[in-house]
Amino acid sequence: MDKIIVLTGAGGVLCSTLAKALAKEGNKVAILDLNLEAADEVAKQITEKGGKAIGVEANVLKKDSLEKAREKVNKELGSCDILINGAGGNHPKGTTSKTHFMEEDLKNKESDFKSFFDLDPEGIKFVFDLNFIGTLLPTQIFAKDMVGKKGCSILNISSMNAFTPLTKIPAYSGAKAAVSNFTQWLAVHFAKTGIRVNALAPGFFLTDQNRELLTNKDGSLTERGNTIIAQTPMGKFGEPEDLIGTTLWLCGEASAFVTGVVIPIDGGFNAFSGV
Repeated sequence: MDKIIVLTGAGGVLCSTLAKALAKEGNKVAILDLNLEAADEVAKQITEKGGKAIGVEANVLKKDSLEKAREKVNKELGSCDILINGAGGNHPKGTTSKTHFMEEDLKNKESDFKSFFDLDPEGIKFVFDLNFIGTLLPTQIFAKDMVGKKGCSILNISSMNAFTPLTKIPAYSGAKAAVSNFTQWLAVHFAKTGIRVNALAPGFFLTDQNRELLTNKDGSLTERGNTIIAQTPMGKFGEPEDLIGTTLWLCGEASAFVTGVVIPIDGGFNAFSGV
């Protein structure tokens, strides 16, 4: 494709996989992450295989940090053609302890127990900011480089939670629903400039953030992990590589008339009624 691609949160498992795949296609990639060491390591792995990549420290919640990142990208690679907003995540303070509230939960005084009434507003705000504001701000900064050019696009990372909220994680589900809605809004807003905006909605992929929630130390599935697999017709978790094909399509010319879509990559999870 020969594009200059900026990926946020690219020190993580999923977006680092996308970065490597995009670099393999001849694109120059900027690996943005709050953890510069992680970003540099991904960039190193790409350059060692003959690709072009740089690691860039960036906080997706701070405009000045993103402006500095943009300056470095423009200086070392050129102006951004494609932005992939991959930064995101959940927080324990935005998570309930149980899937369903029961009357007796009001009397539960255990320090680590959280019902809906115990959710921390700051924890909710953190999750919403990281996922939604962390998508909006990088777009404000890097989409400026796309105006007036052809073949530019933005790819957001939503989630299956955006279609149907999962139990226990209201903050994350709500934040990803906001990302999906924003994707559609932005696609319309930028349509006259030719900048396309789409999103991936991954199903269940094992990452550093959810591994302890879904698997035990011996590698077996937790109760929640088993429930997920039972609700996934293909009967397995996704692999990071499963996101590559759709990403290459949405970032390339083959999808030139596609904008404003949120595509599930979920092994059939969204299609299954449970019956």
